[in-house]
Amino acid sequence: MSAGSDDKEPRDLASAIVEIEHVRDREAELRRTNASLEAEVERGTASEHRALAQLRDSERHFKLLVQSVTDYAIYMLDPDGVVASWNAGAERIKGYKPHEIMGRNYAEFFTPEDRGAGVPGNALKVAARHGRYESQGWRLRKDGSRFWVLAVIDAVRDEEGRLLGFAKITRDMTEQREAQLRLERAQEKLAQSQKMEAIGQLTGGIAHDFNNLLMIVSGQAQLMKKRARDPKDVRAIDAIEQAAQSGANLTRQLLTFARRQRLTRVSISLQERLAAIHDLLESSLGGALKLEIDVPDGTWPVEADVGELELALVNIAVNARDAMPNGGSLSIAARNETLDGQGVTLLEGDFVALSLCDTGTGIKPEVLSRVFEPFFTTKDVGKGTGLGLSQVYGFAQQSGGDV
Repeated sequence: MSAGSDDKEPRDLASAIVEIEHVRDREAELRRTNASLEAEVERGTASEHRALAQLRDSERHFKLLVQSVTDYAIYMLDPDGVVASWNAGAERIKGYKPHEIMGRNYAEFFTPEDRGAGVPGNALKVAARHGRYESQGWRLRKDGSRFWVLAVIDAVRDEEGRLLGFAKITRDMTEQREAQLRLERAQEKLAQSQKMEAIGQLTGGIAHDFNNLLMIVSGQAQLMKKRARDPKDVRAIDAIEQAAQSGANLTRQLLTFARRQRLTRVSISLQERLAAIHDLLESSLGGALKLEIDVPDGTWPVEADVGELELALVNIAVNARDAMPNGGSLSIAARNETLDGQGVTLLEGDFVALSLCDTGTGIKPEVLSRVFEPFFTTKDVGKGTGLGLSQVYGFAQQSGGDV
């Protein structure tokens, strides 16, 4: 018994030792695994920290980029259109500082006409429905001035598609729009000038030949008048001479339009000249119309033909009279102008603008481009030759100006 018991105890001890060693191995393995996990966690945490740092840097750089842009107004709106952010470009373009506009609805930037038509709300609805809204139009600055913009509104949504708000980008396009309008006006002016030049060449040639024929008729009438003895013959010859004179006046106006009429250009004070023909202009208007003349002191003298200037004024006065059958007024004014070649007329230099404005019926837009053409008239048959404004156009062109 004692021997058997002694033999069993070593075996139990050996088993215990083996078990202890196995536990130690497991503990060592667990420590290694734990160390590996801790290292992995540390690496993951460091990577996460780096990612967060990079994200913060990216956000900071983006904010700096947005804030540094001054040519574009970039700001955020909440779903109701309330301003939630404001960059330097928005402050420069619209005139509001961040604390002055944040928390207020962006509809304040729209004109009263657009607000009345519901444009601000409709723009957000379109952006929310389709993701983007683009438009051009007038907007208001803080000081109330208007400027032309290209505006884009993008809907901003989270990962689940919920609408968070809108990103709004606005660019001031006022200068570009004005440049485009100037270009279009220049193109229209060029086309009109080319048309009038072609008409002028045709008209000038006909008027020149017709004037030569009239000189023959007038000369022969004068010879016949010297030989005539019968009073009836004299009266008939007088009628021929009057008709020839009327024809000569007609050709003179045509030649003026064609810029082939010889002009005697002298220095003219418009203040003195308009005062001198005040009664003539009033008689051309008739008693029912009021004439107002405003030529301020200091108005520059002009280089023009006196007779053609007076004829141009009378022609316009007669047109004004016919456009005001129920009475009205004609205002004539002059002012000094220095042009840069960018306006409607494309002229450059110092000029005097002579403007005539009446309270008549006006001219329909669809025929406005034709009013300077010879023989074109909006009056009834027999009430005008259609040469009055043609003379005005030719006189202005030949005098180095425009109309």
